[in-house]
Amino acid sequence: MQKLLVVEDDNSVRTTIVTFLEFEGYSVDAVGSTREAMERLKESAYPIVISDIYIDDRTGLDVLDAARKQDPKCSVILMTARGTMETVMAATRGGAFDYIAKPFDLDRMLETVKRAEASRGPQDEEIEREELPETEMIGSSSVMVEIYKTASRVAPTDATVVIEGETGTGKELVARMIHRHSLRASHPFITVDCASIAPSLIESELFGAMRGAFTGAERDRVGVFEAAHRGTVFLDEIGDVDLNFQSRLLRFLQEREIRPVGASRSKPVDVRVIAATNRDMKKLVDEGKFREDLWFRLSVVPITLPPLRERRGDVPLLARFFVNKYNERYNRAVKLMDSGVKTMQEQLWPGNVRQLQHMLERLTILAPDERIDSESVHDALQSMEAREQPTESLADAEAEQIKRVLAATGGNKSRASQILGIERKTLYRKLERMKQ
Repeated sequence: MQKLLVVEDDNSVRTTIVTFLEFEGYSVDAVGSTREAMERLKESAYPIVISDIYIDDRTGLDVLDAARKQDPKCSVILMTARGTMETVMAATRGGAFDYIAKPFDLDRMLETVKRAEASRGPQDEEIEREELPETEMIGSSSVMVEIYKTASRVAPTDATVVIEGETGTGKELVARMIHRHSLRASHPFITVDCASIAPSLIESELFGAMRGAFTGAERDRVGVFEAAHRGTVFLDEIGDVDLNFQSRLLRFLQEREIRPVGASRSKPVDVRVIAATNRDMKKLVDEGKFREDLWFRLSVVPITLPPLRERRGDVPLLARFFVNKYNERYNRAVKLMDSGVKTMQEQLWPGNVRQLQHMLERLTILAPDERIDSESVHDALQSMEAREQPTESLADAEAEQIKRVLAATGGNKSRASQILGIERKTLYRKLERMKQ
């Protein structure tokens, strides 16, 4: 076969890849910059290109674009240690064959190259690449890259998706990203917290209700599914809905029609359903608390998000993203120190990414010396543990902290309670205590 092209700015990594592939019988050209890559691609087409994403002033996405223009059948394999969901989405939209997280296993790379060899058939047409917004859905660990790839592949379809994972792992973020990259992106994305709706009200909430259908129904009410017509409905905590509503939801998924409470006729509604849960759904099904046929309907494409403690290598990426975000939002210049990042990586984070995010927002606002180091992270974690029942000696410090967060949020108590890591009613109780 023709030569492969490897584009990698790190000399040692480039040499390792080339040596390994040549040992496996491949002929390889290797370059260390996008400029050299563009020159090679102008001269000849390559059947397979392996490129880092972050190289110099241009990226592996530019290499992807050039390679596919030279040969629409070219299989481009991208690799990076700083992956985000947007990067994978852009790579997929541009026609990348696969995406590998660094550090990678050489045998895994060889398997990918062999798959690329075997797939020298027609490829999807090139789609114009666009700049994509930032998101908290960040991670370069291999498990996150696989999640990005699954999400990018399912996004353009209408397949029903179930996202499983602990609280705070980012289930809604994944759902929003799937919607954003779907053909429904210009239509509504509506979130329903199933756990917060009383069983007696969930049917009217989702399907709507006619005037007089029940006490208090003084006018016709449009349900969530109808309001989201041609868009996406995200059913969060689907494991908490009761069996009575489960049968109605199953019927909707089968027939794509809704019948508002009190109505005599059904009406068609075109929505995509993405569900999420932090429950053990297999256990609920085995116990008869969740319909097995409904679970099969919902989980056409399952995505399982790992807890943060299982991808601690992503903590530095997440921490830097959040500190940059909140420095900009609150006009701060807080520095994130390596010792602080190391301490964060040592934690279990029972609240996962959401807990890390709220702690860093609080530290960015409150850091007195404009730095987040090991000591400040330890103090923040201890403060979180003691906050519900502060001792008298901590009361003044806590009151000062609450005042500063409220000032930073412009008095927004809901946002302040999130930053402080407490429930809103707890914040109100503390504010009342501060007045005394």
